[in-house]
Amino acid sequence: MPVSPEKNRFDIREHKKQLRAKFRQLRIDMADEVKQKLDESIAKRFLSLKIYKECKTLLSYVSTAIEVDTMQIISAALADGKKVAVPKCVDGTRDMIFYVIKSTDDLESGAFSVLEPVPERCDELTEFDGAVCIVPALAYDMDGFRLGYGKGYYDRFLSAHKGLYNVGVEYCCCTVPKLIRGRFDIAAQMLVTEKYTKKLS
Repeated sequence: MPVSPEKNRFDIREHKKQLRAKFRQLRIDMADEVKQKLDESIAKRFLSLKIYKECKTLLSYVSTAIEVDTMQIISAALADGKKVAVPKCVDGTRDMIFYVIKSTDDLESGAFSVLEPVPERCDELTEFDGAVCIVPALAYDMDGFRLGYGKGYYDRFLSAHKGLYNVGVEYCCCTVPKLIRGRFDIAAQMLVTEKYTKKLS
């Protein structure tokens, strides 16, 4: 009996859903002391990068409990005198706006319980020349393509700012040889893990 096309069809959405669950659980199961050491190693590698040292503006997500910690990177960048901008989700859309913060005191709990900038205290970032952007992901592959959270915020942002140099920071346990990618996916130009730094373009 022939197999129907529906049964043969590969469900990309279901595949990505399973991958997200897998890598989310890997992070949840990570012991606090192990995560702290990995985060410190990743931050040290990132802060030693030439592209970081030479950039005047750093764009970074504000990490949640299961993500690679960016708070120490943000604090170091502020101490280094760099302009630091973090994203705020625009209500009712899949867009986000980056605001320049002067300290972590400019952050408050926002969408999805993620710390976001307080617009009344911060200026919107409108100049992206020479900036470096740290992009979050549940997983990265060896070509710099990412498995995001499925909301599309960074996909839209990176598509609108294609000249922006973007860096993936990731745990080695959340890297894979190859991820499924779409025509419009934008790869990171550099991948930083606790064990290595890989320039991709």
